[in-house]
Order: sequence, then C-alpha cells, then structure tokens
Amino acid sequence: MKNQNLFSFDVEWNMQTIMLFVALLILPNLLGMINITTAWGFKIHTFQFAIFVAAFIYGPTGGLASGIVGSIFSATMMGNPYILVGNAILGLFAGIFIKYFPAVVAVWLAFLVQTPWLVLSDYYFMHMPLHVIGYLIIALLISNTIWALPASYITGRMK
Repeated sequence: MKNQNLFSFDVEWNMQTIMLFVALLILPNLLGMINITTAWGFKIHTFQFAIFVAAFIYGPTGGLASGIVGSIFSATMMGNPYILVGNAILGLFAGIFIKYFPAVVAVWLAFLVQTPWLVLSDYYFMHMPLHVIGYLIIALLISNTIWALPASYITGRMK
C-alpha cells in the first residue's frame, strides 16, 4: 500500500463528484425522516445509507462531514445535539475501516467505536433510560448492517 494520508479525499474533484458530495451531505437529513417500524417494535433507521456512501467514496473526512451535516435535522427535531457527534464518529470510522475491511465489518467496527459515545450522551446528557438506549443500540446495529451492503454495492459501481 502506498504511503497516503488516511484522511485525504481519494477522489478526483470535478463538478460531478462535488455535486454528489453535496447531495450526500444533505441526504441523511431527508432519510432521517424515514424510519421503518418492524413487527418486533423497533425502527429501522435509513439515514446511515448516505453516511456510508459518503464514507466509502470520500473516505473518513467525507463520512465525518456527512455525519455532521446530515444529522442537523434529526438533532434539531429531537433536541439532541449529541447526535451530530455520534454520526460524525460513525461516518469517520466507517471511512477509516472500509480501507481495511469489507463493508459490513467496517460498519460494525465503526458502530463499536460510536457506541460508547451513544451510551454516554444519551444516558448522562439526555437522561434516557438504559433500556431505551439498549433498544436504540439494537435498532442502530440492525439498521447499520442492512445499509452497509447496498452502500457498498452502489459505491463499488460508482468507482
């Protein structure tokens, strides 16, 4: 592997890649409005798809930016600014780990890094009950797993 900056954007910038990047900054806000309720009572979130696409194409910096900018709507609507940090962590580490692991493993590892922040911020700062946080962790793990594969497929076709 050649010596490269881990946080550099590994793309050739042109109008098409700029427009896609801008779309991937905005799209998680729109997808954040869509949650699919399952028969088991938890919700599958959809916002991660765009964050993963950004991370897989634009690397850690792209995932970080998509996680932050793409979470503004959800953080505002839920009154939880800590969502911005959590999704920034998810995007950043998905972009790091995709360089070394298959998509699902990269996403699981990114979520493993994000989870302590999620527990800390939701329990201590937002005062959510632990059982609610537990359900949220399960819902996010399932959602992350579901969206890792199509994000990987689409980004593989784009590259």
